Amino acid sequence: MEIINTGLAFCIAYLLGSIPAAVWVGKWFHNVDVREHGSGNAGATNVIRVLGWGTGIPVLLFDLAKGWLATMMPVFLLAAEPGSTILVNLKVIAGLCAIGGHIYPVFAGFRGGKGVATMFGALLALQPLLTMCCLGVFLVVFLLTGIVSISSIAAGIAFPLFIFIINFFYTPSFFLKIFSVIVALILIVTHHKNIKRLINGEEKRLINTKLFKRK
Repeated sequence: MEIINTGLAFCIAYLLGSIPAAVWVGKWFHNVDVREHGSGNAGATNVIRVLGWGTGIPVLLFDLAKGWLATMMPVFLLAAEPGSTILVNLKVIAGLCAIGGHIYPVFAGFRGGKGVATMFGALLALQPLLTMCCLGVFLVVFLLTGIVSISSIAAGIAFPLFIFIINFFYTPSFFLKIFSVIVALILIVTHHKNIKRLINGEEKRLINTKLFKRK
């Protein structure tokens, strides 16, 4: 029974991750496919850039929620004993399924987003305190630069660093350690075009900030 529940949890996690809120909301309410505008990305940042904050914020919250819900599927379906390392490992795999679904959504021709908000939701389900620390890193970098991509990458790299720091106090799941590194790598790979634009000084800011700039 637990094997069936585990398989079901992973399938549901992928399908939840595959719900392309950015694409559907853009088409239903604005008759716009956001993948054909702006950065071409089916994510909340591009929705904000193309359709405005009023549309982008609900998409952001939905993507975050689906990442959390998908990662919790092994818990809801009783795939393993509560509090066990096996359950943590299953949650990690479910989180990866959700992130994979967001990047390669079956409901949108496998053309999805970069998975940042969905990843954040998954991390909240796994390590809420460390995830909030990563959010702090994101906000600091974002306020300094106004650029979402570099802020996301910085937060993603911070997560495995935090995981290995807390390893001095208690030993997290081995799967969680691997997952933390995978998270950072996924963000770097999915943002490779942004990294090129950053190097060339061409990456656009989501907000204009003058914080810490010289006059």
